[in-house]
Amino acid sequence: MTTASISVAGPGRRRPALVVLCFVQFMLVLDDTVVSVALPSIRDDLGFAAVGLAWVVNAYFLAFGGLLLLSGRAADLLGRRRVFLAGVALFGVASLACGLAQEPWQLVTGRFVQGAGAAMASPAALSLITLMFPGNNERARALSIWGGIAGLGGTTGLVISGALTDLASWRWIFLINLPVTVLAVALVPRLVGESRATVRARLDVPGAVLGTGAVVSLVYGLLQAGESGWDGEKVVGSLLVAVALAVSFLVVESRTARPLVPLSFLAFRTRAVANGATLLFSAAFFAMAFLLMIHLQTVLGYGPLQAGLAYLPYGAGILTGMWLSSRAVIRFGMRRTLVISFLISSAGLLLLSGVAPSDSYVTGVLPGMLVTSLGCGLSLPALTVAAVAGTSGEDAGLGAAVLSSVQQIGGAVGLAVLVTLAARRTDTLADSTGPLLAATEGFSFALTVAAGLLALGASLIATLLRKCCPPATFAPKV
Repeated sequence: MTTASISVAGPGRRRPALVVLCFVQFMLVLDDTVVSVALPSIRDDLGFAAVGLAWVVNAYFLAFGGLLLLSGRAADLLGRRRVFLAGVALFGVASLACGLAQEPWQLVTGRFVQGAGAAMASPAALSLITLMFPGNNERARALSIWGGIAGLGGTTGLVISGALTDLASWRWIFLINLPVTVLAVALVPRLVGESRATVRARLDVPGAVLGTGAVVSLVYGLLQAGESGWDGEKVVGSLLVAVALAVSFLVVESRTARPLVPLSFLAFRTRAVANGATLLFSAAFFAMAFLLMIHLQTVLGYGPLQAGLAYLPYGAGILTGMWLSSRAVIRFGMRRTLVISFLISSAGLLLLSGVAPSDSYVTGVLPGMLVTSLGCGLSLPALTVAAVAGTSGEDAGLGAAVLSSVQQIGGAVGLAVLVTLAARRTDTLADSTGPLLAATEGFSFALTVAAGLLALGASLIATLLRKCCPPATFAPKV
């Protein structure tokens, strides 16, 4: 038995270990969105300029997305539990710094360090789960829970942010991370053993530098495009640098004996299709969450707490979809489940795109929200299982890091492209239709495009996964 194949947790400890790791992932994903509702309060309290305020969100995205590949491979080589605990501790310290920040630069710096800690902890945790549950059925079930909890965290962040901002202070959206951090640092060493790749190798430094630089440049360029449009010098320069670094990365990796990301790893068909679909999925859903929250507050007139509470049925829909996902995979297979779930989500986004200023919550917002969330809950677990299919003790961290990187890049693409499309459509119609109708048209146009992305994802899955992914390979136990 090799080091990589040793049980990461004893049979009686795997379930509590899964619970703790999922709680941590919930916290990390929650911090992707938790600041959205609180931004006006943060601006007023700390005196942010309009441009600087965007970096309360962007700093987290940039560090999280940029450092995932490096952190995931480091977890494989240095020890997954070690990197996970270091990342969680770093995230906790940064959360405390954010909660106590007195100046804008302190909060932005804390958010960047939070993102770095999340980049270390997230892929390490997913790889630990992959190894704790080595059987196809039990792994699928565990990863279904993991994927669903991740989706729930993104939605719940909006609810928690609205409640804490209205009832207490925006500082508590960061300070609530501390109990989870302490719990994870205390319990994980008792529940989870160490694991690392059996083949001892040095970290591919040139590949790490080029790969990290490419992702950071890409995410930065996309974030800048979302703020200032696509024709700015920073946007064009960053995207060109990203392309140059990505090409250099591929060249270096093809010539390195032990690359950071083996090209054969990326070419594995099931993972490649799953990651491509995840890119489209993340672009659509990150943009939807942002645009719908803005629409609820600026067009429908909801307050922060009311807008946050409006998302509660979305979480219920995700949980229902998670419950149905394993049963759907058993009955229809991975490919059909993903196609059906993507099409359901696409239909839900089309329903949401029709929400007008005069619509009530029950008849206007709720139907589309429920349909969209059901499709999201069906999709997330199945995508997670497919994206780490075929990984082992040698590359589990890398598989998790690639998936997380794709999610972050997809989210940045969605925010940059779809929010820009909505804004331009609104600006074009503002003079002729009035501000509310113009904002509604921009919102509707962007969500229609998002629905098209999910339909495209369904087509790719139906076409490219036709000869792989038999139902038995991924069917979880019920």
